[in-house]
Amino acid sequence: MSITAIRTELASNIGSISGIRTYADIPDNPAMPAAVVTLANVNYDQSFQRGLVEYNFIVTVIFGRIATASAQRNLDALISTGSRSLKAAVEADRTLDGNAYDTRVTEMSNVQSATIGDITYLTADFAVTVYAD
Repeated sequence: MSITAIRTELASNIGSISGIRTYADIPDNPAMPAAVVTLANVNYDQSFQRGLVEYNFIVTVIFGRIATASAQRNLDALISTGSRSLKAAVEADRTLDGNAYDTRVTEMSNVQSATIGDITYLTADFAVTVYAD
């Protein structure tokens, strides 16, 4: 399995949420709102005879200015289980177009502000676990 292909398919699944730009590679200057997929860590040899690898990704979502209520409402929608749920979008194709055995969004954390180009944005991290070989 290719890490690049997994990252690309994760971004593609998230791209099904209207109004969010997705990035499979870390962008120099992301257009907001954005979801950026990065590899956090890899756990090898997760089954007998080394046949399973656990890839842990972080999807960082970046919304509008921190001071606007709409940024918080948009984030709330991604956290929820509704039609704009990031978990539902990622897990809509749990095999990531045949690049994985299973994919799960396991956690949302780190709701905070981030300054990019003198503008402060609202961000949050979603942990995604992918099982592949």
